[in-house]
Amino acid sequence: MAPEPRFVCRFAAEPPQEGLPYGRWSERLQETFLAAVLELRSSEDAQDLGDPGEVVFYPDRTWNGRTYQPVTCGTTTGLELFGLVSWIPAWEEGDEPSDLRATADWTAETADANPEWTIDLCDEVIGGWRGENGNVAAITVVWGTPMRDGGHVVTAELADLAVDQCLLVERRFTLVAPDDYRGDTLDVKVFDQRNNQIAVESLYSDDDED
Repeated sequence: MAPEPRFVCRFAAEPPQEGLPYGRWSERLQETFLAAVLELRSSEDAQDLGDPGEVVFYPDRTWNGRTYQPVTCGTTTGLELFGLVSWIPAWEEGDEPSDLRATADWTAETADANPEWTIDLCDEVIGGWRGENGNVAAITVVWGTPMRDGGHVVTAELADLAVDQCLLVERRFTLVAPDDYRGDTLDVKVFDQRNNQIAVESLYSDDDED
């Protein structure tokens, strides 16, 4: 095979290892996330968040020794809370996950307010990857829900190069991919079972790119 023209990390995260959380584990993850939301409320610009609604989980992904479980949650004021609950997985049978922690943020840009969206996306940077000539990629968790029916698998692409993918689980996906590398930014694409592309969104709005 010829050498790769674009040297960048690809498919670096483990695929989802568990189903969506339920039972006592779900309750523990919710408590951890809502504790982060409570801390978020103390900031000046986040005091009118309203009360959290149902917490929605997305497929887990493990990268660099931590498992990340993305979360979204609507509020009574029409905003959306989002973040990551993460932990060190139990590598040996009988061990328990450890170092449980969470991040939380909020947005007024929701799918209900933006009917033109084809994918409802959230993202958070969790690390970096050092490439050639001093270039650094932002390793980013991207999660969300396609707004069109018929999706089967979702990919993250950097300059049309697939760098991660995830099968949809109850219409939800989680990707872990390098972003903002050598001037290139991520696109998220949804494909049906026949590999036809049915949706695409950039992580960045036109205003962001300008």
